[in-house]
Amino acid sequence: MTVYTGNNSTKILAQSVPNTLPLLPLVSVVVFPYNVASFSVHRKRNINLLNSLPTADSLISVGIQRDPNRDAISGLEDLYPIGVSGRLIHKMFLPDGTIQAAVQGLTRVKLKKISTLDPYVIAEISPAHTEGGDDESPSMQRKIIEALDKFETLVKLDPNYSNELVNVLKMNIKGPGRFADLLATYMQLPVAIKAQILCELDCKKRLELVIQLIEDEIARLAVDREVKQRTQMSIEKSQKEYFLRQQLKAIRTELGDVEGAEAEVERLKQRLNDAKLPEHAHKECLAEIERLNLISEASAEYNVVHTHIDWLLNLPWHKMSKDNLDLKHARKILDEDHFGLDEVKDRIIEFLAVLKLKNEMKGPILCLVGPPGVGKTSLGRSVAGAIGREFARISLGGLSDDSEIMGHRRTYVGAMPGRIIQSLKKVGTANPIMMLDEVDKLGRDLRGDPGAALLEVLDPEQNHAFTDRYLDVPFDLSKVLFICTANMLDTIPGPLRDRMEVIRLSGYTLEEKEQIAQTYIIPRQVEQAGLKKGKVRFYKATIREIVRGYTREAGLRNFERRIAGICRKIATRVAAGEIKLDEPVSVKPEDVSDYLGPRLWLPDAAIRKPEIGVVNGLAWTSMGGDTLLIESTRYKGKGDIRVTGSLGDVMKESVTTALSWVRSHAAELNVEVDDFTKYDVHVHFPEGAVPKDGPSAGVSITTALVSLYTGKPVRGDIAMTGEVTLRGKVLAVGGIKEKVLAAYRSGIKHVLLPKINEKDLRDVPEEARKALKISLTDDVRQNLNAAIVGLKLKVPPLETVKPQSKKTRGASDDE
Repeated sequence: MTVYTGNNSTKILAQSVPNTLPLLPLVSVVVFPYNVASFSVHRKRNINLLNSLPTADSLISVGIQRDPNRDAISGLEDLYPIGVSGRLIHKMFLPDGTIQAAVQGLTRVKLKKISTLDPYVIAEISPAHTEGGDDESPSMQRKIIEALDKFETLVKLDPNYSNELVNVLKMNIKGPGRFADLLATYMQLPVAIKAQILCELDCKKRLELVIQLIEDEIARLAVDREVKQRTQMSIEKSQKEYFLRQQLKAIRTELGDVEGAEAEVERLKQRLNDAKLPEHAHKECLAEIERLNLISEASAEYNVVHTHIDWLLNLPWHKMSKDNLDLKHARKILDEDHFGLDEVKDRIIEFLAVLKLKNEMKGPILCLVGPPGVGKTSLGRSVAGAIGREFARISLGGLSDDSEIMGHRRTYVGAMPGRIIQSLKKVGTANPIMMLDEVDKLGRDLRGDPGAALLEVLDPEQNHAFTDRYLDVPFDLSKVLFICTANMLDTIPGPLRDRMEVIRLSGYTLEEKEQIAQTYIIPRQVEQAGLKKGKVRFYKATIREIVRGYTREAGLRNFERRIAGICRKIATRVAAGEIKLDEPVSVKPEDVSDYLGPRLWLPDAAIRKPEIGVVNGLAWTSMGGDTLLIESTRYKGKGDIRVTGSLGDVMKESVTTALSWVRSHAAELNVEVDDFTKYDVHVHFPEGAVPKDGPSAGVSITTALVSLYTGKPVRGDIAMTGEVTLRGKVLAVGGIKEKVLAAYRSGIKHVLLPKINEKDLRDVPEEARKALKISLTDDVRQNLNAAIVGLKLKVPPLETVKPQSKKTRGASDDE
């Protein structure tokens, strides 16, 4: 037990403390000056020290060990820097070999050096002078009173403190430092905190620290008391509800009324019997119902279990839509809703044909890849109508949490199944057409990888037992016909892409857009604008003017917006009374600017006068094909080359390769070798904010550099694509159809393609093939002769081709 003393003998001893004393390192007790601490000594060195002391009044020093788990200290660094000198006032030997000792603290001392470790510790010490110990100012007296009041509050809150402590404190107020030490002695604090108080030599700061510790302890006790009160109230409330429910149950039994939780359980069991779930799902659902019967309705878990049972019972485990296997009818519906897209339509008809002969088959997993606005998403609903199935669409753009696919575990608050299961419940059948839109725009972060989660969904060998985390029961997805859409394949993970049958969709030609406008877009927009059917007429030339002057896209979205804008302008005139509702309105080419404003693109914008160092390239992006202007210039310098335009590494390497070929063939091109060291070259790809990459601009870059060094201009009505090697060979590239259509839309007259890509020309529409001169090259010199005015290199002549047309609009990667 610890008691407080402060007599004159203590002061005398404190003044005569020597510079070297035996040191008693303690781990569980902190001795403060003018206070007595009683403790048990059991470590070998400390027992040796106490055995060596001749009398009970011997002087020692007491330190606090930093790490209580260490058996013995090895140096001064293992102790707090401040200890106390003390007087051994009592020691008693116990039967187990330990010693019970009592030490009275005298003064704070600084531990300067450990001079001896064995058989016991001896330390060199010096007085640790404190500041403000005699401060009796009014402000300090107020702090002492504040500390006493707060400690009295603590004693009232914590039953572990004796009420007598307050009276002892009131009789022993002898300066702020000693009062703080006395409070720390009585308080139930960790040894490390008490050591911090002991090491504080400023008496005012020491008292403030103790006051803060008392406040923290009061706050903790207040929170504990509030928690205990709430817990007690909750227990009492639960007990009360239990007794009331038992009484209510007895009353209902007496009256023969079985309504309540038992009735709900019986209803769920009846629903389970009517649902005819698969055996594994039936077993799981029955177990959940039995579990629900054991849970109180007031429990939060009751709603969690009940919701899980509802999901299991409401899913269409066996409910199927009856397929319309009339192939002519299905083809008619598909043709009425969408123009072209023959490859996709043929694949759907093939699926129906096999289903008609076999009666049962796994649903195919198609992936429609093409630029925006070509009808990928709307095709899904059309397919569902043609087959007679329900349609569900899931947008995957920006999805970065795999729980959206696989579901959330029921342990989480607000958990629910993934979007696949939610869609099946919504449509109410197990064999819908399910469109996974924008599968190329899936995200990925710390919450998981949705692309990896889709591997099970889109694998015909696995999805017959797809297990949603929320349901925790396998569900058969093999009857679902999945249709994915994407703008590009590059961002789709390889394993996921491998599970899909990829069908590519290209942009529409001018003639196709004319037919689509007259057949689909204009009637739809006229109706949506509230105009009379057949009263608004768009001339063929008007449609061409809109396509060429106000839209430049592979798809139809902007084109339809322009048609809708014209229809709204006409509707405005009708509403204003300028024209009658039944009055026919003809939209002529010269009227388009009045409706839509000035042209956005001038006629044949890509066709320029021949210029030095400027070439029309062809690019293939997720938006379809496009023309890519390449500019180059040179100026006095040291032979450096600079490339700008937001380029990727592959495209930068293409510039380096092209320059190397030009330098190695300087004599053949009649270029002075010194020009490569006297001039710096700058190659720029306009629209610098748009990222560009790939090797297909190699021949265009080479042509621009040869034009720059020879000073000969490049024709403005010619465009080219192809990868070039250091030997000048032209290699194959992708997106031939899209690039040719882009050249056609831009007004280009002559297109140069790699000879290896000749097989891809079968996909180019007849209209574009007739309007363009298409030549094949396998040597970059052929590109140079064709494009650069006045340049004649020794090379075989160009091969101009007119391939046969292909009627289908798409091309499967499996061909």
